[in-house]
Amino acid sequence: MAADTEARMPEARLTEELIERMRARAGTDLRIEHSTNNEEATRIAVAKFAAGIGDINPLWTDADYARASPYGAPVAPPSFFIGCFSGIQFGWPGLGSFHNLTRVTFRKPVYIGDTVHATCTYEGFTGPRPSNFAGDMVTDLFTNRYRNQDGEELAQIHWEVVNFERATAKEKTADKASKGSGPTLPHEWAPEDVERIEAQVLAERPRGATPRYAEDVAVGDHVDTLTKGPIGLTDEIAFVVGGGTPIPRLSAHAVALHSYAKHPAWSFRDPETHAQEPIYSVHYNKHAARAMGVGYPYDVGFQRQAWQIHHLSHWCGDHGWIVSCESRYRRFVFLSDVVELSGTVTGKRVSDGGEHLIDIETRAVNQRGEDVMPGKATVALPSRGDASSPAARRAR
Repeated sequence: MAADTEARMPEARLTEELIERMRARAGTDLRIEHSTNNEEATRIAVAKFAAGIGDINPLWTDADYARASPYGAPVAPPSFFIGCFSGIQFGWPGLGSFHNLTRVTFRKPVYIGDTVHATCTYEGFTGPRPSNFAGDMVTDLFTNRYRNQDGEELAQIHWEVVNFERATAKEKTADKASKGSGPTLPHEWAPEDVERIEAQVLAERPRGATPRYAEDVAVGDHVDTLTKGPIGLTDEIAFVVGGGTPIPRLSAHAVALHSYAKHPAWSFRDPETHAQEPIYSVHYNKHAARAMGVGYPYDVGFQRQAWQIHHLSHWCGDHGWIVSCESRYRRFVFLSDVVELSGTVTGKRVSDGGEHLIDIETRAVNQRGEDVMPGKATVALPSRGDASSPAARRAR
């Protein structure tokens, strides 16, 4: 049987009926069991998540090293809860969607052996409004909360998802392609450039056990660069394996087909293999990406968020603590891209509780010079005049 050359996904318009139906669901605590991945921070689960975001800090994988740290025991990366539950495929049937913004507040560390309980509340939406990308858009607002087995709050995530008219996006993407506008995909790297980039990645090291003291940081300081790429298919799969799937968890054969029969909007048929594939495969399947109205597979929003958190923990060291961070996803990061995460210190202050806080403007710049994730963060650093570090204050 010959395959169609084009994958097809359900396509809908933003109607008043659909808008009213979604407005009535504002404030709902969503059922997320089918999108929950890790529930317990086992040694293996933590190691897989750290590997899936490319974080080499031994604090997450070396038990002896962790016991000698301010935490006193093995812990997970600050973003580990993303690998427990990140997001959910929800509402707006027939519309395309992409993650637009994330704000994270960190409360407590996740220790090996902890159980992570996640909840997700749909806070409603803004819009509709016109866009240059795909006709009318609406932006969904969600809040995720994470607690451990003792009821202690670990973190909160406030995140936004833009929903768009998929058919219009496809038309505009095709029009750009016909005019030869937009980037060349995949990016054509010279061998010497790839060699240089990979040498740069291998040279980057976490601050680790050496404290970065607040007194040694000044406004205007550069925050060490962390490099991702050239991004390949396995980078996306590793994130999935670590628990990063922000939709109903991936499955195979009968399990998948039963899910797709119940929820047809969750899948599409690949024109080459004839298999049903999840909408999520836009991150590693070129047919899915094109059917979504994007020219090539691209990264996951929460994956990029984990990169920002990784960058910050690399810089502040094992004694520091990320208090909060925010990121906005302004452009797609395509497979074959390289992204350099960096930042600038914009402020220093002491909190009411006496912690030394550092405000940072963060950025993530690709090889085309585009900031694909402008953001900001606040980290707490140890002080030379204080025997207790921010990490130790939050330890058990």
